[in-house]
Amino acid sequence: MIIGILQTGHVPEQVAARDGTYTELFGKLFAARGFGLRTFSVVDMDFPAGPQDADAWLVTGSRHGAYEDHPWIPPLEDLIRAIRDSQKPMVGVCFGHQIIAQALGGRVEKFSGGWSAGHRSYRIGGRDVALFAWHQDQVVALPEGARVLGANGFTQNAVIAHGEHILTVQPHPEFPPSVIDALIDNRPTTVPAEMLAQARADLERPVDSAIMADWLADVLQGAPATRIPFAQQVHV
Repeated sequence: MIIGILQTGHVPEQVAARDGTYTELFGKLFAARGFGLRTFSVVDMDFPAGPQDADAWLVTGSRHGAYEDHPWIPPLEDLIRAIRDSQKPMVGVCFGHQIIAQALGGRVEKFSGGWSAGHRSYRIGGRDVALFAWHQDQVVALPEGARVLGANGFTQNAVIAHGEHILTVQPHPEFPPSVIDALIDNRPTTVPAEMLAQARADLERPVDSAIMADWLADVLQGAPATRIPFAQQVHV
């Protein structure tokens, strides 16, 4: 099975040197599934011919805003809608979560409440699920028919299903603690110092990346996006 990686940004050099590119990070996340990965660096205007170029699709994170004026964003939105119409599975993470919502009729903004950075807990399927976050932008209005499956007090639209073929998440299940550590060292000046200090203090707290990886991988393999599979697997 070939997963098309729509790469919408490049990880910082420090992250690439220690943990790899977005493709390598997702390759590690889904290692147990044996997926073949084919990367299209859409941020560099490298696009597939269409949805038929992969069996399922994944849209990565990015330092860019979905609402910014970049030449690759309109064709990416066209491609997202084409994948939706093809009913091929698609998942999105962070920027991917945001651009999919925007492409399908939602709205993304630089959130007035500021940043979310580091270890965060989300309520998903009646359970608390811990993941690493690193974002200021948020989905603030949903496309028609979208269903929110996960949230916390800061990020109301943290996990979204668009029908049964598309699942998107605002936090980063593909990020190990070392990536957050590198992002802290290369932080935007707008991230509050006390938030960065807490993010560093929380680096060793456990996260539920493995169960989120299974959910995302299930969707990529054709499982319904609204079926949450980890009811008895979240750590206490």
